[in-house]
This record gives sequence, structure tokens and C-alpha cells, in this order.
Amino acid sequence: MRYGFAIDQRTCIGCHACTVACKTEHEVPVGQFRTWVKYVDQGTFPSNTRDFGVMRCNHCTDAPCVRICPTKALFTREDGIVDFDRDRCIGCKSCMQGCPYDAIYIDDDTHTAAKCNFCAHRVDEGLEPACVVVCPTHSIWVGDLSDPNSGIARLVADNPVQVRAPEQGTGPNVFYLGSDRAVLDPVSAPAQGGYIYSTPDPHRAEVAADMPLDPVTQARTTLDTAHPRPWGWRVTTYLWTKALGAGAMLLATLAQLFGIPLGGIGMIVAPALGVAGIAITGALLVWDLKRPERFYYILTKPNPTSWLFWGSVVLGVGAALFGIWLLMGIAVVAGLVAPATMSPWFTGLAIPAFLAAAMVTGYTGFLFNQAEGRDLWQSPLLFWHLVVQAFGVGGGGLLVAALFGDVDETALALLAGALTLGIAVHVVMLVFEYLGQHETRQASTAAHLVTHGRYATTFWFGGIGLAVVAAVLGAIGWAGVLVVGAIGGLLAQAALLFYESVFVRAGQDVPLS
Repeated sequence: MRYGFAIDQRTCIGCHACTVACKTEHEVPVGQFRTWVKYVDQGTFPSNTRDFGVMRCNHCTDAPCVRICPTKALFTREDGIVDFDRDRCIGCKSCMQGCPYDAIYIDDDTHTAAKCNFCAHRVDEGLEPACVVVCPTHSIWVGDLSDPNSGIARLVADNPVQVRAPEQGTGPNVFYLGSDRAVLDPVSAPAQGGYIYSTPDPHRAEVAADMPLDPVTQARTTLDTAHPRPWGWRVTTYLWTKALGAGAMLLATLAQLFGIPLGGIGMIVAPALGVAGIAITGALLVWDLKRPERFYYILTKPNPTSWLFWGSVVLGVGAALFGIWLLMGIAVVAGLVAPATMSPWFTGLAIPAFLAAAMVTGYTGFLFNQAEGRDLWQSPLLFWHLVVQAFGVGGGGLLVAALFGDVDETALALLAGALTLGIAVHVVMLVFEYLGQHETRQASTAAHLVTHGRYATTFWFGGIGLAVVAAVLGAIGWAGVLVVGAIGGLLAQAALLFYESVFVRAGQDVPLS
């Protein structure tokens, strides 16, 4: 069995009865919607047209929201309905990033994820969803798509139909008949000029200014709902904190394996940064939850397909290994254990700690890859890019610490070399990433926002310009001028923060509905 919707936009009159029925049936808070009607106008008066589109959850056969949810709060029933359990939801908003259709929101009353659930409680009683019952033109069809004799299956089989975002490969089970492509593809119809019954939310209006209208169709969205960015400055900051901490440990473990003496920087400062980086990262992630008191559900109600769950495991393992390294370093520095006695223990711990550090900084690449609604984040090189960033900012952070310690030429070369090469490779990867070709219109639109739109100044001067200066100063430090290298290390931190703020925001700016 595979339940689905068919929306006949040929007969839809845009009356919003489905929206009202849905809000009444589920007591949806004011300003939030499980089902809504979008308007798209094309052309200029008197030759203009208006098309409607009923937007909602697509109950995907391969639902990305189900995979990314760390607590199984979202799940697919045996009949194909994608439902949710608000009692398991921690409000992490990852499902909102995974959905390519902007169909999920955080309920203002419960602070948990919510969306169209096909009126599952009515279906279980043999009733149709509320929106179907009230539609005055029978424009909404429901039924079992896997039954060739059902009305909806025959309707879909006998008529040309379209789906939203077919390139995402999610297997959407909402089919549209007679819908204009500009209605289904939000990039084709930016919200320029305002809405007819309301004012677009500031976020949507600001982004629309950098999305040109099609010169032929002049398609523009004239009514839609607000879809603010789910993730903000806390996620931006967490990308930096764990990069700094993990990068410091990457260098400390490499120094141990290759016999480069870092002294207290390698035994104390690096693991202290590692532990602090993970602690701050964890605090930021819990703080960003809409139900932070449920944070432990990630481990007690885990979804093994979610990289948010595995990321929590990685952070825990990393914290344990970095903590052990720090305790051993304290024992040596305090004179409780001779350095020669502890050296084999450091060497034995170096490889697992190195791997843990790489995963601490890089697991977000796999998590962002599960955010299928954000094409800018889908780079297959993101894991490696995050590791490169960690080497750069980790080297920079330890160079600053070296100002207050005693490092020899080989140690300075390791730290300054990591800063210089890490940041230089990071810049090269950015140039190829944003100025190269992109697989989807959504990704290319987001990249345009970064390089030529509202984020261009921050990207080129903050993310790229500061990074280039940091790499140059790092090279001078590599030549033996520690103070200059340390200044470059500080600039590297700022450059990464500037870039991550752009990366996180631009990825969420392209409209999905």
C-alpha cells in the first residue's frame, strides 16, 4: 500500500478551504501551515495570469526527513504515510533541512516538528483527510497509488502529471495535474514585488532581491507562507569550535607519531582545546534545540541512519580520548610520571585520537549531505574540506599558544605549515566550489548569492581576503617569525567564522516552496 495525493490544479480555484480545514483539524497555530496555497503570477497586465499550487508534505517513498531525524520522531507507516511522533521530537530542526519541499515547521505551541500527516487518525477510521472533504471542486484526490484500480492511480496513470523537485530522487507521492512549472519550481518565481494579501517575511523578500525574474514569463510568487532559516549563528559557531579543537588534536597526534617535540603545547594546550571545543560544540547544539530538555533522546531513542546521532557518538568518543590525552599530559607536566614512561602511551593513543579528531571535524559533512533540501551543502568533498579547515585553524590556534611557550624550529614548522597549507587549500577549494559548475539550479542560485549577491562582501573580504592574509602571515611564521605567524593564526579564526556564516545562511536561503 502506498497512500498519496493528486492535486488537480486545472480545477483548483485557490479558495484556501483545504488550508482552513487542515488548521482546524490539527489546531495549527496562527501563522503556521501544514497545507497552504501558493500563488504565482506571470506576464504583465492585461496579459497576466495567476496559477495556484497546493503545497504540503509529499510523503516521499524515500523520505530524507525520516533518515536524518536522530530520534525516529519521523517515521514511515506501512501504508506509506510519513507521520511524526511529537513525544520523541527534540526540536533539532534537521528534518526541516532534509525536506526538499519546506513542508516541516516547528510548532509554536509544542516546540516540536509538525507537518501534514495525511490526517492519519482519520485514515485509520476509514475517513478521508480533512482537506479532501472540504474541497469544493474535488481538486484533491487521495488513495492507494499501488492499487491500479483505485481512483487516484487511474487519474495519475491516465493524465500527464508532475512532481516537485524530482531531481532530489525522494519519490514524492504528491502528483500535480495541470500545474505550471513555475508554481512547482520556486527558483523560477521569486517573491519580488510583495504579496497580494500580505507582506513577505523579511528573509524571503531579501533573498528575492538577488533572484532575477524570468525575462519571458515574468513569473513571481504573489502569495506564500513564511519559511525562516532553521539554523543560525549557533550552527555557524559550532563549525568553528569543533574545527579549532579537532585541528589542534590532529597536529598534536601527528607530532607525537613523527617525533616532533611540541612539549606542553602538545600535551596540555592541544587536548585542552580539543575538550573545550567539543564541550562548547555540545552546549551550542543543545542550546539550539527547541526541546533542549530532551537532548538525551539522541542516545536513548537513537535512529542509526541519522548522522546527528552518529555525530553525538563521535563527539563523545572524541571528548573521552582528548580527555585521556590531557590527563596524561597533566601527569607529565606535574612531574607525577616521567616523560619517557608516558611516551609509549601517547604514541599508542595517537592513532585513535587522530581518527577521532578527523571525525569530530568532518562528520558534519555527512550530516549536511543528509540535508537534501539544501543543495549547496551537498558537495562530496565537504568532509575533506572540513578536515582541511581544521588543520588551518588548529595550526593557527596552537601558534598563538606558542607565543607563551617554548617551541623549536621543527615544531614551529609543523604549526605554521599547517596554518599556511590548510588555509591556502581551503581558499583554493572555495574558489573551485563557488565559481565552478553546479548540478542543480538551487545550488547555483545559492552560490550566486555568495559570490555576487547579498553575501558577496562578507565572502570575498571576510572569508577569502582574510584567509589569504592569514596564509601569507603563516608562511612568514613558517620562515621563523613566530609573532607574525600567530597574528595569521588569529586572522584564520575570523576568516573561518566569516565563511561559515555565509555557508550556513546561503545554503538555507534558496526557497523550496
